[in-house]
Amino acid sequence: MTTLPFPAPDAETREAVAELRRAWDEMLARIGEAREAIDDPALWPPPMTPRNLAEGYRYILGFLYGSIARSIGPTPEFPYFIRMIQPLNRSTIDNCDATYLYAPIDGNHSYTIRGRAGDSRHWRGEPPITSGRKAPHYIFFQTASGHSGDTGELDEMKPGTRANCATLDSSQLQVNPDGSFEILLAPEKPEGYSGNFMSTRKIKKRRNEHGEEIAREYVAQMVGLRLYFGDWEHEDLMDLFIYRNDRLGQPMPAYTPEMAARQLRDAGTYTRNQVHFWNKFYGITMEAYGDVNGDGEVFMPRNDLNKPNAASLATGGGMVTNIYSGGIFELAADEALIVELHQPVEPNYIGFCLGNMWGESLDFANFQSSLNGVQAARDPDNVIRYLIAHQDPGIANWVDTTGQPEGYMTVRWAYSERPKENLPWATVKKIKIAEAMQHLPATTKTVTPEQRRAAIAIRQEHVQRRYRQH
Repeated sequence: MTTLPFPAPDAETREAVAELRRAWDEMLARIGEAREAIDDPALWPPPMTPRNLAEGYRYILGFLYGSIARSIGPTPEFPYFIRMIQPLNRSTIDNCDATYLYAPIDGNHSYTIRGRAGDSRHWRGEPPITSGRKAPHYIFFQTASGHSGDTGELDEMKPGTRANCATLDSSQLQVNPDGSFEILLAPEKPEGYSGNFMSTRKIKKRRNEHGEEIAREYVAQMVGLRLYFGDWEHEDLMDLFIYRNDRLGQPMPAYTPEMAARQLRDAGTYTRNQVHFWNKFYGITMEAYGDVNGDGEVFMPRNDLNKPNAASLATGGGMVTNIYSGGIFELAADEALIVELHQPVEPNYIGFCLGNMWGESLDFANFQSSLNGVQAARDPDNVIRYLIAHQDPGIANWVDTTGQPEGYMTVRWAYSERPKENLPWATVKKIKIAEAMQHLPATTKTVTPEQRRAAIAIRQEHVQRRYRQH
């Protein structure tokens, strides 16, 4: 066999060959450990069915996809926003209305975010425009000291492991008349500064098991952004640019074998740990498959929703302004659920989404598997009533299971300021689908097959626009 006339590699090159091969093999080993979580009962996967297995392998590929983006993408020195979750890697019981973005930062330094949004008058409580390019329904920035799931162990949920350093939502964001805005991220707010600001460090105090007060400083490792879309036909993404203030205009260092080896290992470790963590989170913490802690109850009830509760970074994440309620639907072909949402105090955002038992949101582009507070029809009593079923009953607020016999259902209410009383609540009732109208108000909105197709077409166009690659 003819070989290329390359000179013999020197010692440095030989070491690079060996180290990169080791890193590659370690990455493949970690991916293999992630794969074990598909069908090893000790690793808390969903029950084995043909569809669950198929979706499980897709799920692993999705985490690998996201882990590669994290590993070889932006750095704290040269950050940019990337998608944490998208249709290719749906996970963590994601919100169908949300675009999840993040950029890595080092909270010991200062950064600037520049952005531009469409018409955002609804952020200020004014009636939204009904045509033209609109800003997302609601947006939320946060600086945090870490990512949920990176350790692969539930111990990371213990109090004091991570913290949000700062939050800023669309109701607080100062926006110029042309839609532009700027946010300063820094360890301390400069004296006399009056613009948008987010701290990248935070000191939190708590008491340990001995009753002693402990103070700990948290340094942000990331800035996250969630953009919630309500009017899928007209709302659009924002332009975003982030930079570390002392690195703007400077070139990145040259790529090295050490950098490549670290990124290979990171891609494998992120994939393995994220998959293992979320399997355990669903099975143990959320008790998706039955009572684990022996109290005779499950956190995620079947054909019901748990009591609305606030999100916490230390308990699996979530947006800290959200109030969540969740459960699992389990329906035969002729059964349906009626879910009623009551909100005495109107939130900034209401969302309702279905997901499979891997925590992937169902296909929300080609199926009406979610409906938010803008999309859903409200009854005269201001209650939103959803009908979850396998077949289309011709009701406007039908939420499609896409044929899943069981899966997660999640309600999100987002408030800029969480009400101290009159919190939102929900009820669930299982019925026979043929008897749906006997359990719904006479004012329930219905749709024709043509109207349903038109609604799906809006979803398909919006999702392509939201996740465009061009």
